[in-house]
Amino acid sequence: MDRDAPADFTPRFAGTGRLKDKVCFISGSSSGIGRAVARLYAREGAKVVITYHSDSAEGDEVAAELQREEAAEVLALQLDATEEKSCHDAIARTVEHFGRLDVLVCNAGIQQSEPDFAKVESDWIEKIFRTNVFGYMWLAQAALPHLREGSAMVFTTSVNAYRGHKYLIDYSATKGAELGFLRALAASLADKGIRGNGVAPGPIWTPLIGETMPEEDVESFGSDVPMKRPGQPNEVAPAYLFLACDDSSYMTGQVLHPNGGIPVNG
Repeated sequence: MDRDAPADFTPRFAGTGRLKDKVCFISGSSSGIGRAVARLYAREGAKVVITYHSDSAEGDEVAAELQREEAAEVLALQLDATEEKSCHDAIARTVEHFGRLDVLVCNAGIQQSEPDFAKVESDWIEKIFRTNVFGYMWLAQAALPHLREGSAMVFTTSVNAYRGHKYLIDYSATKGAELGFLRALAASLADKGIRGNGVAPGPIWTPLIGETMPEEDVESFGSDVPMKRPGQPNEVAPAYLFLACDDSSYMTGQVLHPNGGIPVNG
């Protein structure tokens, strides 16, 4: 596979207003799956908050795309998922700007391929857990006072939470932690009418793959699944739409699996 091949973020169908006027916060939405989710939410009528880590130009580019292509109301915010204050500030700015919050998508994450787990340094282990797990928890804590009956949370976990990955041991551990967190949180919020669900993508072609995996693994990326190819971000985004809108009103604590046919349980 071409390491420089572009990922496809463009929704494939016309919107039907399933998120009309909903305020949707999506962490990690300046690229990858999050960018495709933001674009689809905008097409479905949402007011979208996108976040970027450090590249404001990237955030501005995605915001401009949503405004130009989907006529969406967009707020672009810097977010450092490793910092509690940054997470709380981002949610506070969202509510200050739009006056409400209806959907929280926790998606920001990092990974780094390492065949020898003994070489994974403690500083990196702390960083990946702060980003992939603590960031989800802090965003949820900040969002909960603003959510109400009918609100939804959607967490990105991974097929690696279920089957692991021999070169992504630390990453797989964080994805397992996210899975446990979303299920427990969903159970605690069910009687309030706030739903929490997850998406566990399989091999999806995003910029992160070419940036973090060895070239030989990129060339064969996705070839080991039954569909024999990686998925595109716009093939995953509809799972996030389903879980954010009322179509999934009788689901909480569940996970969807757009993974090219990999059998998983749960």
